[in-house]
Amino acid sequence: MEIHFKIIGLTLISLALIHTIFPKYFNWNEDLKSLSLINRQMMKVHTFFIALVVFLMGLLCLTSSQELTETALGRKISLGIGIFWLLRLFIQLFGYSSALWRGKLFETTVHIVFTLLWTYMSAVFLWAAAYK
Repeated sequence: MEIHFKIIGLTLISLALIHTIFPKYFNWNEDLKSLSLINRQMMKVHTFFIALVVFLMGLLCLTSSQELTETALGRKISLGIGIFWLLRLFIQLFGYSSALWRGKLFETTVHIVFTLLWTYMSAVFLWAAAYK
């Protein structure tokens, strides 16, 4: 089980770092111009904090995989994180319009990869929470 936490930890840290390219990749300077200042800043601030939480989850997985699987508190934390990623999987499948990816090779590939990633992470954390 610990190897899965290590894999997830490295993946989450990488994912957090990828958030740094979002503003440029998604052309936020241009696309967000029509929003009010508060909405533009909330978009950027919330993205930063999402990236921070994802980074810290990754760090937790790398440094405390044994505790996450072998202690009562760790299993509770794993349950919470498992629910988090299960909800993210649900949003991946039902929250985004398929018009964003259907018929587009790169976007479809990204959609499938992240669907599999959210499924894997949900399963690992929920399994760790249930395992005694």
